[in-house]
Order: sequence, then structure tokens, then C-alpha cells
Amino acid sequence: MVARGEIARFWSLESLHMVSSDGGTESSALVDDNGSEEDFSYEDLCQANPRYLQPGGEQLAINELIGDGSVVCAEALWDHVTMDDQELGFKAGDVIQVLEASNKDWWWGRNEDKEAWFPASFVRGYIRQCRKHTGMFTVAQLATIFGNIEDIYKFQRKFLKDLEKQYNKEEPHLSEIGSCFLQHQEGFAIYSEYCNNHPGACLELAQLMKQGKYRHFFEACRLLQQMIDIAIDGFLLTPVQKICKYPLQLAELLKYTTQEHSDYSNIKAAYEAMKNVACLINERKRKLESIDKIARWQVSIVGWEGLDILDRSSELIHSGELTKITKQGKSQQRTFFLFDHQLVSCKKDLLRRDMLYYKGRMDMDEMELVDLEDGRDKDWNLSVKNAFKLVSKSSDEVHLFCAKKQEDKARWLQACADERKRVQEDREMGMEIPENQKKLAMLNAQKAGQGKSKGYSGCPVAPPHQGLHPLHQRHVTVPTSVPQQQVFALAEPKRKPSLFWHTFNKLTPFRK
Repeated sequence: MVARGEIARFWSLESLHMVSSDGGTESSALVDDNGSEEDFSYEDLCQANPRYLQPGGEQLAINELIGDGSVVCAEALWDHVTMDDQELGFKAGDVIQVLEASNKDWWWGRNEDKEAWFPASFVRGYIRQCRKHTGMFTVAQLATIFGNIEDIYKFQRKFLKDLEKQYNKEEPHLSEIGSCFLQHQEGFAIYSEYCNNHPGACLELAQLMKQGKYRHFFEACRLLQQMIDIAIDGFLLTPVQKICKYPLQLAELLKYTTQEHSDYSNIKAAYEAMKNVACLINERKRKLESIDKIARWQVSIVGWEGLDILDRSSELIHSGELTKITKQGKSQQRTFFLFDHQLVSCKKDLLRRDMLYYKGRMDMDEMELVDLEDGRDKDWNLSVKNAFKLVSKSSDEVHLFCAKKQEDKARWLQACADERKRVQEDREMGMEIPENQKKLAMLNAQKAGQGKSKGYSGCPVAPPHQGLHPLHQRHVTVPTSVPQQQVFALAEPKRKPSLFWHTFNKLTPFRK
């Protein structure tokens, strides 16, 4: 019981620190004796005294202002809930008068009629300073760097308040927090957008950090807000790490919760729910990574017609050669690419076998797969071997295909079944790629393809079949002993490397 009580108390504290690590909009101010508020930028403080950029610079600046008789106030970014009489409790938005700041972690301040210690880390941030410097950051850059971190902050504040309501202060081991996770499980989906955006944020920061003024700016922000000695990219990684930490923490809590406990069933359900949240985020991340390759593939096809492949598809399921037969008995050798929702047909160039021409596509949502036995097909009055049909559900459209070998046919039948299963699971998981991400992928692929010849060296090879697990099994169990920085990588579903993309990476038009 004691162990579970300690874990329950840890949950409250952990969620509190989670909010502070994710970062919100900074809002601190210095107030002079006349009560007028002056909002100092980091350049103002640096120009006033370069010592403020040294370690402990913010403490030095605040203590010197206090020593000069100035009234120094700060606005709380989030709630600080405490049961210690020596600590100052407050809510987000409260104004705290800073009376002494000699300690880097805890400052002495006054809120209403009480004076006590409060955590200095609860008044900090990067975003506001960046927004104030329009000459250094465009709106697009800020969106790339910070993503939807403020939405995460708002969600996390609400989650924390609800979590604290479920925390039993008098008897922590009787706390019932499982329902809180179940209530908010859909809200955690906002982490998906942030995690997908994070690689782009790292690239944008890497470019900016090549310039000294940006390195100095971000370091000055960190020092002025008394943040721990971690670079900004480390702080931006925190939400990614935290969302994958929840299943580990719930698993640990479940281990110390007896089956007779009133919260056992909810904790168990919350554990499964948060594993599914992590699974959804990882699936979206994987799909987002694949759309760039698909966009480059489309650009390499000669004579592409109609909508972009990404308008409806986001994953290659299977590819290979099939013989398409018409009702008149005419055979056409084609290379087919099966994506979710679509089957694309291409023809190899007669002279340059490494070049593919677009020949059409089929809507798999409107098709029904029909397996055929070897022998004469009574509908077409043709002898077939290793054959199957795609029959339209709404018209008289029928397509007949023959594979070279029985095992090739088996792979295509399985791939078609997998495609339907993948589409269904994506629908159940709410898996959608944002339109702006699709457009960006196509734009980048078109830019990369400009001035390069169409086609490529090395024809695509069909990837090995990738078995799908049911939706509730599409996650991995991470041991609790794994360091947290490794959790995100381990949480991603394992998939066999695709020979198609391995070959595609060697294509001539994209060689550097």
C-alpha cells in the first residue's frame, strides 16, 4: 500500500513537471516604484549589464533590482499545488512579488498575504521572446520550431487539474486516477502532431544555430528564465519523451495495485488506452515519413495523370509484375504498385527498362477480389493459370490478372487482403495525413526532380510481405528498465525493411 501511495503522489508531481517541461508562453515583468510595468527584452538586459548573460545572470539581475528598491513581480505560468506550509501555493496567472532570488531553484516571494518559497522554474519560456523578435523569426519558423506545444500545455493543465482531484492527499494509496486517463485519452492525440513536427523543428533549429546570433539568443532566453542547462532542442524533445512514458508509469502503478483495489480495472484500461495512444502516434509518424518517398516515386513516373497519389494513399503495400488480360485475349505486361486505396499500373520502356510510364489506376475501395482456379474461365472463355480478378462493386468493370508463379499469386492475394485490413484499421484509428504535409511532400519531390531525367536505374522489386497484427496488438511492450531517452525509438512498431524502397534509394534521378 505504501508503494502504491508513493507512486500516486509521484503521478501528481510528475504531471506537474511535465507541464513545466513542455513550455508555455512566458509572461514575466518588472514593475518600478510607480507601479508602471516595463517589459525588458533580453537585449535591454544584456546592454545594461553583460554579467546577466553569465550563469546565474537572472538571479543577479533580480537581486540587484530588489536591492535598489525596485518591486519585482512575476506571473505564474501554471498552478503550484503544495501541502508544505513553507511553500507558496498559487494558480496560473497569479502575480507573485519576488522578494529574494539568491537560490537558483527556489525564490522567496509574496502572494496575497503569505510569504514563502516557490519554484523559480514556474516562470520561464522561449516562445514569447521569439515572437517579440519579428526580425529574427518568421511566423512560419515559429510554427515549425514550436509546433502545437501551446495546445499541449493547455491540455496538460486541464489533465493535471483533473488528476489532482483524483489524488487522495490523506491516503495516497486509495487514489483513483485511472478514470482520469480514460476521460482524456482522446485528448492525448494532439501529441501526434507535435511528434510528427519534431524532426522538422530539429532541422530548422540546426540551420538557425549555425548563426551566432541565434545561439546567443536562445542561451540568453534560457539564462534569463533560469532554466536548467539543456539546449532548446532538449526542451522541445520533452513532449515526445513524455507521451511514451505514460504506459511505463501506468504499468508500474498496475504492478503495485491489487486486483481488489477499486481503481484496478480503470488502471488496467488506462494502461491499454495509453499504449494505443503511443501506437497511434508511432503509426502516424511512420506514415508521415513514408509520404516523402511516395511523392518522389510519383515524380519519377513518366506521364503521370490525374490526382497525386498522396491525395488518397500514404503507404505502399506491395509491388511487382503481372500480366493483365483483356476479354479479347490480349495480354499486357505491367508493373503494378498496390497502395492503400489504389492500384497503380505502369509500363516499362521497351528500350530503357529502367523507365516506367503511367498507364492508369484502380480504386481498391470499389473493387472486390475474386480468386480463380487454374483452367478455363467461363465468363471470359479463356484458359488461365495463377489468375485472379478485380471486379467492380458498382459497375460491370472487371480486370483479369495472371502471375508468373503460384507463389507470386499468393503474395498478391495476401497483399490485397492486407490493403483492405490496413484501410479499415486506419479508419478505426483516425489515421489521416494533414493536407499541408501532403502538399509539402509533393513540392519537395518536384523541386528535387527538376532538371533530372525521368525514370530510374533498377526496376522496383516487390517488398516482402509485412504481416499485420490486429489493432489492439499493434504496439510493443517496453521494459521498465529502459532509459527514457530510448523509449520513443523502442515504442515504434518494428517492420521489415522494404526492398522496394531500398532499390528506390539507388535511383539515378535522386543520386547526389
